[in-house]
Amino acid sequence: MELTLVQFLMLCMLIGCVAALYASVGHGGASGYLAVMSFLFLHPALMSTTALLLNVLVAGMGTIQFARAGHFSWKLAWPFTLLSIPSAFVGGLIKVSEAVYMLLLAAVLLIAAYRLMREGSPGREESREVPPRAVALLSGSGIGLLSGIVGVGGGIFLSPVLILMKWATTKQTAAVSAFFIVANSVAGLGGRFVRGGLEVGTIWPLMMAAGAGGLLGSFWGARRSTPRTLRLLLGIVLVIAAFKLVVHALG
Repeated sequence: MELTLVQFLMLCMLIGCVAALYASVGHGGASGYLAVMSFLFLHPALMSTTALLLNVLVAGMGTIQFARAGHFSWKLAWPFTLLSIPSAFVGGLIKVSEAVYMLLLAAVLLIAAYRLMREGSPGREESREVPPRAVALLSGSGIGLLSGIVGVGGGIFLSPVLILMKWATTKQTAAVSAFFIVANSVAGLGGRFVRGGLEVGTIWPLMMAAGAGGLLGSFWGARRSTPRTLRLLLGIVLVIAAFKLVVHALG
């Protein structure tokens, strides 16, 4: 659908806000961008491609900021990332119907909302356990495949796993998730390119908005805790978007 100037400006503003919020916890924001775009019911191929491109930009900024702050652990990151890259590429090759895509996206948004709300309360930063190598490899592969199909970087799946299993502190989780998101977003874009599923509209204004939000959010998030209120508000937005997608898919 063609957007009016007012709709496009509002889209840019919302994209910038989403980027800032997600970047503050080491995420690229794909699920948030998809939520915003779902309100306008843009074409699925355009939605997923745009979300992944913005993901690479914002999560890349997050990776740099959290690494500079001393929170990144290559030893923790590589087992989850190694098999996730080819899996995300394969996921990007898989084309699903619009109804299935909408339902999958709704499920992703609900998971994101649950994670944001659940992690809103401060957690303890005690010493962490080392994840079993085989479990990390298999988990990364599964997350990568689903991420490639839906068009997200996978941070919304990886973060709760790292935190709930006590494999990383909150800051380490943000740093590793940002790196993981960049790798899987690039792989997912590659899969879509191979099958001819890349669809890019007028993306430069969105890239500028996401870049500004991502820079501010990642710089702030790498050095401070995330307010619970912001997580709850963003979670509510994702729930509403998921509900709209389910209604649209089943309608």
